[in-house]
Amino acid sequence: MPSQQKKVLFCTAGVLSFACALGAVAALGTPLWLRATVLCKTGALLVNASGPELDKFLGELQFGLFHAEGVRQCGLGARPFRFSIFPDLLKAIPVSIHVNVILFSTILIILTMVETAFFMYNAFGKPFETLHGPLGLYLLSFISGSCGCLVMILFASEVKIHHLSEKIANYKEGTYAYKTQSEKYTTSFWVIFICFFVHFLNGLLIRLAGFQFPFAKSKDAETTNVAADLMY
Repeated sequence: MPSQQKKVLFCTAGVLSFACALGAVAALGTPLWLRATVLCKTGALLVNASGPELDKFLGELQFGLFHAEGVRQCGLGARPFRFSIFPDLLKAIPVSIHVNVILFSTILIILTMVETAFFMYNAFGKPFETLHGPLGLYLLSFISGSCGCLVMILFASEVKIHHLSEKIANYKEGTYAYKTQSEKYTTSFWVIFICFFVHFLNGLLIRLAGFQFPFAKSKDAETTNVAADLMY
């Protein structure tokens, strides 16, 4: 492939990686990972609410890795709330999983920035070491994509298995009990998913630039090895 086309492919991959890094930074700091609807179970049972009456007992909340906000409703009007995950919810949430989500998100950002630099270096520089060349790009794309996948898996397990929405909704609620009615992943979560997809796409762009996948031997290399074996 002509060098000009390789530069275009590497520049495209570098721009995509840089956009992913910026998106992941924004996702890390915003409370837009999940939006949930919560029902005030205690109040609904007291008045035996059903049908349209349940709307008076439905509240909403949205949260991210550091902040949560929303509105509680228990038949007496809306009560907005906002608090920080750290240190307010340390005793309620699975801390180890939550910290790992933040850790892998940070690693994803750092590796994506390094990947961006390596793509630009391969586009305009002259790589002379393994990690600066195609093998390094494949390695960084794979590790970054794996980090993005881990972030999504860990966050989903925290939400579904450990019922994170209910723990946030019931924070500092001694009288009323809230139950999750619906949950929907929002902007920040899908930004991480897009980052995961982009790292997979970057691997395809490296292949389109004419570089073999790691550990995949070309036919020429196999022919050379067979000839060398016959000589000895």
